Amino acid sequence: MRALELWGGHECTVNRIGDTFHDQTVRSGHQHRADDLERFADLGVTALRYPVLWERVAPGRPDQCDWGWTDKRLNRIRELGMRPIAGLLHHGSGPAYTDLTDKAFARAFGNYAQATAERYPWIAEWTPINEPLTTARFSALYGHWYPHLADERAFWGALLNQIDGTRLAMRAIREVNSKARLIQTEDLGRTYSTKAVAHQSDFDNIRRWMTWDLLCGRVTPEHRLWARLDHFGFGERLRIIADDPCPPDVIGVNHYLTSDRFLDHRLELYPPERRGGNEFMAFADVEAVRVALPAPGGLEGVLEEAWARYGLPLAVTESHNGCTREEQVRWLREAWEVAGRLRKRHVDVSAVTAWALLGTFDWNSLLTRDNGHYEVGAFDVRADPPRPTGIAAEVARLARGGEPHPATQGPGWWRRDIRMAFQPVFRTVDTPEPRAEWRTEAGPSRPLLITGATGTLGKALARACEWRGLDYRLTGRSDLPLDDATAIAAVLDAARPWAVINAAGWVRVDEAEAEAHACMVANADGALRLAQACHARGLPFVGYSSDLVFDGRSDRPYRESDGSAPLSVYGASKARAEAEILALRGGVLMIRTAAFFSPFDPHNFAANVIRTLAAGHAIAAAEDVVISPTYVPDLVDATLDLLIDGETGLRHLANRGAVTWADFARMLAAELDLDPGLVRGAPVESFGWPAARPAYAALGTERGWVMPTLANGIARYGAMVRHAQFASEAEALADGGRPDLFARPGALAR
Repeated sequence: MRALELWGGHECTVNRIGDTFHDQTVRSGHQHRADDLERFADLGVTALRYPVLWERVAPGRPDQCDWGWTDKRLNRIRELGMRPIAGLLHHGSGPAYTDLTDKAFARAFGNYAQATAERYPWIAEWTPINEPLTTARFSALYGHWYPHLADERAFWGALLNQIDGTRLAMRAIREVNSKARLIQTEDLGRTYSTKAVAHQSDFDNIRRWMTWDLLCGRVTPEHRLWARLDHFGFGERLRIIADDPCPPDVIGVNHYLTSDRFLDHRLELYPPERRGGNEFMAFADVEAVRVALPAPGGLEGVLEEAWARYGLPLAVTESHNGCTREEQVRWLREAWEVAGRLRKRHVDVSAVTAWALLGTFDWNSLLTRDNGHYEVGAFDVRADPPRPTGIAAEVARLARGGEPHPATQGPGWWRRDIRMAFQPVFRTVDTPEPRAEWRTEAGPSRPLLITGATGTLGKALARACEWRGLDYRLTGRSDLPLDDATAIAAVLDAARPWAVINAAGWVRVDEAEAEAHACMVANADGALRLAQACHARGLPFVGYSSDLVFDGRSDRPYRESDGSAPLSVYGASKARAEAEILALRGGVLMIRTAAFFSPFDPHNFAANVIRTLAAGHAIAAAEDVVISPTYVPDLVDATLDLLIDGETGLRHLANRGAVTWADFARMLAAELDLDPGLVRGAPVESFGWPAARPAYAALGTERGWVMPTLANGIARYGAMVRHAQFASEAEALADGGRPDLFARPGALAR
């Protein structure tokens, strides 16, 4: 076997919802950013799955093709030393003049493939249609995508049209380039179930192979699904396909954490949105990794199954995980390691693809809604130019060698106990299953050192590290006195952290006016002393600043490049810390943030609002001070992601939005079904605060938004509070007492 290759690709789907086409290449900005190709090449990928999509080239008429955009990109890919793997249809139904159920679809698609091959006769690798089975399911069986049908006969017809389209496409392509290779992709997982739903899981586990079975000419009268398709009138068509097959040169396996499914007839164990069924019975359909013990076979299992079934070369053609950064890296690395293990067992896995290099938009709704939900890839396109992430570093490491990032070592969440989201189901294995292994050769991990053990932020960072499988050490003043350089050095040398986050400091804004020296010592002197010790050891350092470094005279949200002009002692201490720590340069990241709210902190403004309103009392809040409230779980996740990405300099991190304190309180009330009318807006002077506040301190950014919107943060905060209230009420009823909404914040599960 040749050496294992590393391929890449950006998410390039063009799907249709009603009369609207949604183009991921446009949404990611790649449409107008040709220099992305240099970014891809710099990662070290040898081949690039790349769109030459029918809907984009010939959107209006089949005889009118605009090749201009594609010409430039494909030629540049070749100049950069990468091989394009040309894709002609990617989850689409074709241009507006056809669709997957059109009788003329296959012939028209074959004609487009011929035109493409004649335009680019040098391209040797092709994926004419990505995931035909999956696209047919979503378009003609489930009705999510155009033509929005929910009919089994239409589904099989849509699949056969794509298979015929692929056969005709490859015939036309090979007339131009006889050495052209078919790399046929499909989503591949395995369905598990309770015995009551075994009929459905058995059917699913046969149907999942149909793209490749059809192309390989295996759907003959002996095939278990022949009779079903013959019943729908497709028997003669199946004979034609079987007599003139088009077997793939490479089986392209797209496998996600959602690909393995579990079906359960016990509906009461699952929320309503997880319930579905067939014509015979209702059942829940969930990710197998969230419920099954032992764990499902995963990528390793389905690759072994595909090899045993076909004996054809394999490639992992999509590897992406929309999660926190270290989990994204772990998923890609595991795919690479799985491929290496299988090759040692003489399974011909030729490549692993780092998919969605520019991230994805709205796949959490299966592309049915335009919500702007973005999952980061190797590059974060919310920044201009796109910002390389920890995934980019891992792709480059896989291509060229090197040590993995310390934070990414260890098992992914799908290998840990936290994977279980529902009541575990202990499945029996009646027949031998493909082996699925996981192991790590990493030695003892280095921790992330976090200061501020008693504070909201330090505790939140530690909680996030627990959840994300990051080794950490949380220190308090007695462990790490920031006024003692010798003690700081001793702790750093003993702990050997890979990075340090300083979440300690003075937080009492008004008291600082009377205790200016103590505030400066804590927020500026101590923080600088710790940062200097990290700088001397080459350790990345993260510190926090505040919106109170501004004077409030701006008429737009403050950006990172705006100068500071604090109105208070606290603001001055943060401004000084910023300036002196950023002057160290190197691996320093300073984060300005604002107005915390968290379900784990019973003392913040939001918790006070909810307690007061829940008791039926009115509450006063400033109506002339504009802020950007920050949901702490979002802040700590963004901090950790940026730290793993190697970000440096100054960043603004707050939930996207600008509201007064009074409007923030009303938004909280509305979310939790409390009375917004009990919120009384008042001028800031009426509160008698010793420290001056800027009238306008909303935070914006010129480095790309990485935090969700304020409305999104409040919605998730409300869900957590309701969960806490339920748990508290249940406990109080058991004890015969009165529930307290924030009595036990530590009892909430993230």
